Amino acid sequence: MNYQLELKQIVDFPRCRIYREFIQTLMKDRSIRTNGGSCLFYFLILCSYANYSSSYRNIEHLTYKVVPGEWICSLKELQIHFRQKFQHQVISILDTLVEQNLLTYSLHEKNKIIQYKIKDWPKDNTALSYNYPCKKDIGFFFFPIADVHKLIGLGKCSEMDALLDLWIHAVYNDPSVQGSDAGPVVYFRNQTGNPLFSYQELARRWKQSKSSVSRLLKKLEDTDMITLISYSGKHGSMVYLRNYLSVMFNISDVMIDKEEIAMKMQLPIHITEDTLPDKNNSECVSESITDEQIIVSQEGSCVPESHIKVIVRKVAEILEIQGISCCRCPKTKYILSPLSACKDSIYLYSLRIICPWGKAAYQFELKLKPENHAVTNVPGHTPPLQHTLPSFAEIPEVLLKGGVV
Repeated sequence: MNYQLELKQIVDFPRCRIYREFIQTLMKDRSIRTNGGSCLFYFLILCSYANYSSSYRNIEHLTYKVVPGEWICSLKELQIHFRQKFQHQVISILDTLVEQNLLTYSLHEKNKIIQYKIKDWPKDNTALSYNYPCKKDIGFFFFPIADVHKLIGLGKCSEMDALLDLWIHAVYNDPSVQGSDAGPVVYFRNQTGNPLFSYQELARRWKQSKSSVSRLLKKLEDTDMITLISYSGKHGSMVYLRNYLSVMFNISDVMIDKEEIAMKMQLPIHITEDTLPDKNNSECVSESITDEQIIVSQEGSCVPESHIKVIVRKVAEILEIQGISCCRCPKTKYILSPLSACKDSIYLYSLRIICPWGKAAYQFELKLKPENHAVTNVPGHTPPLQHTLPSFAEIPEVLLKGGVV
């Protein structure tokens, strides 16, 4: 019996699955700073140690019973976990979480033992009724998205708080969120289905400056934790999480192609001078596809042929990655025919991919939306006609749809 498995991390679920091993990994990572006021990282540490069944723990020759949602440890242990210099700072963090109605705790003054209880643990997690030793580095627990918003709003986020905010808001393969089919994308559940955000929005969310947000995202990308995709102008930015699928689903992580995402999101694909073929050089931009393979109809074509060929080469690379093996063949023909007039604001093209061996034929609709640059009129001077035409140095929107014929 064969089965087809499809994995999704969807938006509508009000809780996020957090693996204890993931929290332990972050606790050991000293390159990410934890100095902040939101307490998200601290609360997740406490949740990761909370029991999921009843057990007993011996501390200094005394035995304590710990029920689901509780844990007991020394104040010194929490001081190390929270990376605090003084123990009174740990107490202050616990008091803040108590004020937010997230937990209760008691302090045994004589031996400095902390016993805490997560208040909504039975509501969000299954509480096992039997006694069983609870390991703290395996398994997972569910964490409410509402608690993330509550803690993020408390104060300035640390680097660790910001990373966890991104992680918890990741969405994978949800048709209601653009770009999530390509990989786990960060989406802050603003009911738009669009994962794009501005640095100003993140600055308000994390209570940091825009420059601090920019430095943090650059740092996370340099350490291979995220893939940051930034677009020109006011389009915004997107974040894809690396290692998310291997941690959450125990499957191989996917490579993120920024140009492929741009086509999915109908965002800019830049065509610079160095990507265009040199008239004095016989070499092509792509060694895999020659000019002879690309046939562009000259009737009614609104986009310069050199730009069209660059776009076709990029489309072929994306389709090859998606499994269309014909795009690797040096005999394959790419035939482009315009479907719209030049006076339209969006140009439609029919893209046919023809296999010379007759194995398959594919037909796609290619949609291009050029950018019109403003023309400054000088009194007494009539600007040349070409200045009023769209500029193709940047094609803001490219959309591709279609399939096998």
